[in-house]
Formats: sequence, structure tokens, C-alpha cells
Amino acid sequence: MTFKKLFHSVLSILFWLSLPAHSAVILQYHHVSETLPAVTSVSAETFTEHLNYLKDHDFNVIPLNDLLTSLQQGQSLPDKTVAITFDDGYNNNYEQAAPILEKFKYPYTIFVNPKLIDEGEAYVMGWDKLRELAKKGALISNHSAQHDYLHHKLANETTQQWQARIKQDILSSQQRIKEEIGHDYKYLAYPYGEFNNQLQSLVKELGFIGIGQHSGAVNKESDFSRLPRFPASGFYSKLDTLITKLNSRAFSIQKLSYLDSVTNENPPQISIQFNMDDFHKSQLACYVSGVGQAKLVWSAADTVVINSPKPLAQGRSRFNCTAPSISHKGSYYWFSQPWVIVD
Repeated sequence: MTFKKLFHSVLSILFWLSLPAHSAVILQYHHVSETLPAVTSVSAETFTEHLNYLKDHDFNVIPLNDLLTSLQQGQSLPDKTVAITFDDGYNNNYEQAAPILEKFKYPYTIFVNPKLIDEGEAYVMGWDKLRELAKKGALISNHSAQHDYLHHKLANETTQQWQARIKQDILSSQQRIKEEIGHDYKYLAYPYGEFNNQLQSLVKELGFIGIGQHSGAVNKESDFSRLPRFPASGFYSKLDTLITKLNSRAFSIQKLSYLDSVTNENPPQISIQFNMDDFHKSQLACYVSGVGQAKLVWSAADTVVINSPKPLAQGRSRFNCTAPSISHKGSYYWFSQPWVIVD
């Protein structure tokens, strides 16, 4: 009987290892600089260290559009697939990051704010530099017109007026990128990584993919109006912790239930219904940023309700949940729920 159990266990592991990979990781950077704010910066030396790790460990670094198209179409991806992205289009991306990436021949995406470029803001690349990088293979995409909080309504603004204003912001930004660069990839990186239910619905209506700044891997079952990325700058640039994230996997999730990512429910609560095929629920651990371990209550065999043991501070916060993979030893499933706590 023991031999039979061992035999079936080995068969199960071999089965999972033989399946094509459907998870991937998207990295997010801002500055490659040693003189700008450390919280959003990574030095050229550390950035090179990141890329060397990807190269030395045979990661499949591909353009963001190839990664997202493959997942949406349910196609298989090689294991350890990664896309590299930058937010805001700072000059140091051109001066520091691009030459390093070219040496490794790695593709990357830059999310830009077209209105800031048109106004000639000195800290961002102009269209000429962006065109030069695009000709070398960089993908240029949408980060809103001028980096506003897109989910915010103006004083006395109705929902319909807000929708019209944000729709104009997104579409006019997309048009400027198309005019100047020729790219028309409908990807929107949310400024500050913030989004709410209404903004997600608008992004879906416009046919865009919404991309956040909360951590986690992505797969074909991910919500394409709120895709996660792993920040790799500042505190998160340490290679020893980044390695775990690079090798992470996306949970197979059937259903997410919560009121809203931007909420006055405090503490907020989320329910997750999993496909429980490659991790043990006893090993699921969730943590609340700035608080500690979250409360977990399994309301069904495949569904967990996650709550904070105490109210969260106003502003941005997260629940981070991980569990070790059964079939891929040393690899963790990773999910993050971002919150913005308001009055």
C-alpha cells in the first residue's frame, strides 16, 4: 500500500511537471539612478545584477505584448517567463536602463504620460528619444495623460461626467502614442497602481488591459483589468527576495469577492475561491502590510475569507498571500490584493 501511494504521488508530480506553463511574471521599475529617490530607484549595478540573474538562470524574457497575448489565448509559455516594464518614461531609462538592456538583448515596455511629454517636462523623455528606443524594440504604452489618480472624481462631478473625462484621458493618450510612435497596444498602467471597480469596468469597456503595481504572478485566469506586477526598485530591489518572486506562480482562482479596492470598509475583507490542485490550504499564509498576519477563515473546502486583525491606516495597503507549490518544489503561489483606505 505504501508503494502504491508513492507510485501515484510520483505520477502526479510528473504529470504536473509535464504541463505547459501558464504563469508568468511582470517586473516593474521606475528610475535606474543613484541620485533620485531611493524608494523608486535601482542603481545601474543592481539593475545589471537582476538581468544577470535572469540570463544565468535561463529565464525567458519576452515582450509584454507576447506575454499578454499568449495568456489571453490560453497558449503555453516556457517556464520562468518574464516581461520587464518601466513606469513614467524618465530620462534615466534612456541614459541608464536602455544601454544595459541592449547589452542583454532584452525587450521591455515603457508606460508614458503623453500630456507631460507634450508639455516638455524636463524629467521625462521626449518623443524623439522614445521613437529611438521603439526602433530598437522597446514597446511604448499608456500610463494616462498626466499621471492623475484616475479613480478620483472631481468636486461635484457625476459618475457620467467622470466616465467621460477619464475616457477622454485614456483615448487621447493612446492616440498621441499612436501618432508619435506607431504603437497601439491597449495596455493601461494605472498611475500609482490605484484602481476601483468603476475604473476597471471602464477599462474593460474601452477594450484595454489594466495593469497595477500590486505583487503577484499572472496566468490565463488572471483578471485582465487588474494584472499584478512585482516592483523591483528601492526596498524591493534586493536580489535574494526578488529571486523568490521571479520563480513564483499565479494561483488558479475561480472567484474573487470584495466590495472595492478603494474603500471605506475598514478593515476590508476579501473572499477567494481557489482551484485547490497544487497547494495545501494549511500552508496558505496571508499578511497585511503594516499589520502582520491576516485572519483566515475557510468558509468552504476551496474558499477562504481574509481579514485584517485591526483597521488599516488610510492610503495604500495590501493583503499578500502565498503558498508553496506541491509539484514545483521551491516555488510559491503568490496573490496580492491592493487597497486604498479612504474616509
